[in-house]
Amino acid sequence: MKKNVSISSLFIVHYVLLILFFYFIPTISKAQSFESLVQEGMRFELASNEKAALLKYREAQKIKPLDITVLCKCSDLSGNIGAYEKNNSLRDKYFETSLSFAKIACNNYPKSDEANVSMSIAMGRIALTKSGKDKIELVKGIKEYADNAIKINPNNAIAWHVLGKWNYEISNLNFIEKTAVKLIFGALPAASFQKSINAFEKAKKLSIGFMQNYLELAKAYKKTGQSKLAINNLNELIKLTPVSENDRIVLSEAKSILETISFKQ
Repeated sequence: MKKNVSISSLFIVHYVLLILFFYFIPTISKAQSFESLVQEGMRFELASNEKAALLKYREAQKIKPLDITVLCKCSDLSGNIGAYEKNNSLRDKYFETSLSFAKIACNNYPKSDEANVSMSIAMGRIALTKSGKDKIELVKGIKEYADNAIKINPNNAIAWHVLGKWNYEISNLNFIEKTAVKLIFGALPAASFQKSINAFEKAKKLSIGFMQNYLELAKAYKKTGQSKLAINNLNELIKLTPVSENDRIVLSEAKSILETISFKQ
C-alpha cells in the first residue's frame, strides 16, 4: 500500500514538473529571441544597414511591445531611412511610422529623455513635409519635447543638438516669414543664433564624435561671421571616422563648405 502511494506521488511530481517545464519554455524562448533580435539589430546598425536593423527591432518590438529602447530605435531608424527616401510617398510613410513609435514611447515613458528626444526628432521630420498651421504646431512641439528631454537629463547630447538646430532654423527665417507666422499663428518661442551656438557647443562637449553636431555648429558660426571658429569645427569633423551613412553625407558636406570658406579667405 505504501509502495503504491509512493509511486503515485512520484508520478504526480513528475507530471507537475513536466507541465512547468513546457509552461516556461515559451517564455525563455521569447526572452532569448528578443535579446538575439536586438543584438542582430545592433550589428546591422554598426554595418550601416539601417533597413535590416529596423526589421530586427520591429520583430523584437512584437515580442516586447513597450520596450523603451526598441521603441526609440524603431522611431529613429524609420526617420533616418525616410530622410534618404527619394519617393515622397514612401518618405512620408517612414516619417509617420517614426512618429507613431515615438508617441507610444512618450505615452508610456513620459519621464524618459530618450523618448522625448525621439518625439522631438520625429516631429521635426514630419514638419519638413507640412505647411501652414500644421507645420507651426509641429515646430512648437519640437522645442517642447527637446526641452523636456533636457529637464529630465541635462546631459542628453542629442536633445541639446535638436535645440541648437531649432534655434538656428527659427532665427534663419526672414522678416516677412517671421511676421507672417506671428500674425497668422501667434509668436513662436524666442530664438537666436547665439542660443543655437550655445546648444551645439553643449552637445559637442557631451558627445565628442557627434559629426552632425560639428557640421551644424560650423554653419552657425559661419552664419554669424565667425569663420575661424567655423573652420576649426569643420577641421575637427573631417578627422573623425564616419560610422553611418548619415556620417558620410555629413563628411562630404563639411569638406564642401570648408573648401568654400577657405577659397573666400
